[in-house]
Amino acid sequence: MNTFRKQQLKYLIADILSAELVWICFLVFRWLVYEGRVFSMDAVLIPVFNFWLPLCLYPIGCIVVYYLSGYYLRPFNKKLGKEFITTFFSSCLVALVTFFIVIIDDQVQDYSRYLWSLLVLFGLQFILCYIPRLCITLISRHRMLEEPSCIIEQTPTMSDNDFYHAIAKAYQKGEAIYVVPRVYDILTGAAQIGELTETPYICISDLSMSDVGLCSKRAMDIVISAVTLVLFSPLYLIIAILVKLSSPGPIIYRQERIGKHGKPFMILKFRTMCQGAEEEGPQLSADDDPRITRVGRCLRKYRLDELPQFFNVLRGDMSIVGPRPERPFFIKQIEQEAPYYCLLYKIRPGLTSWGPIKVGYTDTIEKMVERLKYDIAYMENMSIALDLKILFYTIGVILDGKGK
Repeated sequence: MNTFRKQQLKYLIADILSAELVWICFLVFRWLVYEGRVFSMDAVLIPVFNFWLPLCLYPIGCIVVYYLSGYYLRPFNKKLGKEFITTFFSSCLVALVTFFIVIIDDQVQDYSRYLWSLLVLFGLQFILCYIPRLCITLISRHRMLEEPSCIIEQTPTMSDNDFYHAIAKAYQKGEAIYVVPRVYDILTGAAQIGELTETPYICISDLSMSDVGLCSKRAMDIVISAVTLVLFSPLYLIIAILVKLSSPGPIIYRQERIGKHGKPFMILKFRTMCQGAEEEGPQLSADDDPRITRVGRCLRKYRLDELPQFFNVLRGDMSIVGPRPERPFFIKQIEQEAPYYCLLYKIRPGLTSWGPIKVGYTDTIEKMVERLKYDIAYMENMSIALDLKILFYTIGVILDGKGK
């Protein structure tokens, strides 16, 4: 486990333990103040709930809220002010949700109990959650366990190809990448100045989408993928049978693609070609490609061959919306025309994006380069609203049978 994951795990464990402690302290408060009993453990004051169920569910709910707040996305170099605000509003949300689900069902005559219960729960939640977080943050700063970063400057003797090759290498290490800007970048305001004493720089590894947006996007990926796999499981079975009967070979075709941070992964597809179709090496398919089976041609037309990729989405290899991942063989050819292809490495590839919608099926390197422009435009304008818009257009493409 790398340092990045270890730091994320520290915050996660601390939040789970603090949530458990919050719930126990809150129950003790209610037993003591409203029931006058502390030692009677046979029942819990919370109506219709037993002791153990909320003790398990409460931390889970807290972690969901914390994840959607984007707190775990950047475990290093946390700003103390932002950490305070994020924890404060997350605690408010947790307390309010718990109030309307649990506390409001109390049968009381004095309604001030509602207010006091809400305030005590919020106070416990904020204090017991914030203190461990702050300690972990300060200790990590003290030990200089900062997220690794890489500053790249394009010298006069460095070609564009070498410059972007250095960026691609940094992406593969998962580092934060800062580029020393040229005069034009400074004049146009593209350079981000951290401190007055620092050299201005452009952080090209950061995304325009907020941390909350990125976590919401991932949560949407998981929910949609899980629902799709369950609801369309009969369709998966039917397609699997048709593929198996169409020609000899495996039902699922696995192919290496390049994903986030330039790391390879195996993409899953229903097999649409005859077995051994690429014995002579990677090839782009055409309209009249004889390697495509009759069933495969129908699957490609409506993009049904890509349904297994929802497993890739669940696994974290891909997102539902994002640039289509390519094979290393073709990436090398694309980089000869567009060396900045590596910029796509900072986000997960996807099932669909602006590129496939605007350009269509890319059966030539020229089309791949053209699609890259739309993919970069998407990356620079990422948002949940844009993802929903792309999904809407994608459904239209599928229904029109414009796939290949």
